[in-house]
Amino acid sequence: MDLPRIFAIREADHRIHNPLTEHKLATLGAAVRLRPGQTLLDLACGSGEMLCTWSRDHGIHGTGVDISTVFLAAAEARAAELGVAGRVTFVHDDAAGFVLPEPVDVAACIGATWIGDGLPGTLTLLERSLKPGGLLLVGEPFWRLDQPDQAIVEGCGFKDRDEYDSLPGLVESFGRLGWDVVEMVLADEDSWDRYAAAQWFSLRTWLDANLDDELAGQVRAELDTAALQYVRYRRPYLGWGVFALRRR
Repeated sequence: MDLPRIFAIREADHRIHNPLTEHKLATLGAAVRLRPGQTLLDLACGSGEMLCTWSRDHGIHGTGVDISTVFLAAAEARAAELGVAGRVTFVHDDAAGFVLPEPVDVAACIGATWIGDGLPGTLTLLERSLKPGGLLLVGEPFWRLDQPDQAIVEGCGFKDRDEYDSLPGLVESFGRLGWDVVEMVLADEDSWDRYAAAQWFSLRTWLDANLDDELAGQVRAELDTAALQYVRYRRPYLGWGVFALRRR
């Protein structure tokens, strides 16, 4: 059980596997008013940067769950580097369906709502590990246009524009599902650049060293189109943010 290799190649040098910079991640931690001793579950935690830095900065304890052995090894190394290995635990498992036996103060899924087959299912899954009155954190894309055309949709890597909503539509959907939005931190063009453009450097570095690898053709094809697709479509038309929610 693991992620396909291409994901580890593409984001080999990422500590944050979504369009948040270190500054925005710190802003989010402060915005949701974390307190020492609170507990956090992070489903699809990637390399564990959120859990590790928030444990260092706010004194929280927590568990991160991810399917990638490469990312989890990076998470454990980061916890040791920051001196928080005794407060955070990382679990190699499929985040879809993962529920902790003891509920937590904060349950998060930052940019991986496919683990619940979409936003409603992911909120339901997270709530199963949440204390009454606790906080959910969910990261989700949204369209900057209310009605993106099909070329934009496909250029952003999706098949159907209805996979995601506009920002007002997304916020409205939280209310329909029974949640109040109590905070949010949104990506901007700079944080999108740091997420996307760093992938191209990682891909090219890997390709230069692995021309005979079975994935070399796939990596070369991605490099041929990734930058132009990004600046033409995803950068101007796709938004992304993390939303803090409390049950109504």
